[in-house]
Amino acid sequence: MKRYLLMLPLLIGGIMANENIQVKITEKIPYVIINDSGVKVKISRIQDTHNRLTDDFTKTSRPCAPHCIQPLHPVEGVKTIGELELIDFIKNKVYPKKGILVDARLKKVYQLETIPGAINIPFTLTTVDSEKIKKALFKALGAKEKSDGSFDFSNAKELAVFCNGLWCGSSVRFIKNIIAKGYPKEKIYYYRAGLQGWKLLGLTTVIHKAIEAK
Repeated sequence: MKRYLLMLPLLIGGIMANENIQVKITEKIPYVIINDSGVKVKISRIQDTHNRLTDDFTKTSRPCAPHCIQPLHPVEGVKTIGELELIDFIKNKVYPKKGILVDARLKKVYQLETIPGAINIPFTLTTVDSEKIKKALFKALGAKEKSDGSFDFSNAKELAVFCNGLWCGSSVRFIKNIIAKGYPKEKIYYYRAGLQGWKLLGLTTVIHKAIEAK
């Protein structure tokens, strides 16, 4: 009989054998420790200064559409952030459960590799015209439904949203759709560089996937 083990998470980048850290995140920050699905994960950079990307993220050119370069500020009122701001968000918002890091890609690619601390809410979920799904999503994000059917977002989570990279529109579609449904734009951040930008800096990634056991 086949058995399946859920790897939550399996580190595939940024692992360090000791504390002799030469490739730091910043001059004063060698690494950051966060909680990912109940497991402590060290977000750091790969220490091998000769390391090169070898996967699909080495590609420079993809057909447009759909893989078109995204604008720096695709949604007015939503702040675009970089890696340092995202690491700070993971440490000070996601870790203490004040915010949510959203991987807006499809589940099958989220499972292969993602940023530590991220949960998967596919952008396709926000395209569904269903009041039931909208209510379930908003409640999961911390909003409270009022007696008139509207929502109180005062305690709703802040969201940092990403997808594959500068050429990926999934996170932009997620952001636009969820705002159109009523989520406050001031509670949303856009990590434009996405997983490709994260990997280019040698930062830690994790796998969330059911692995077949031999």
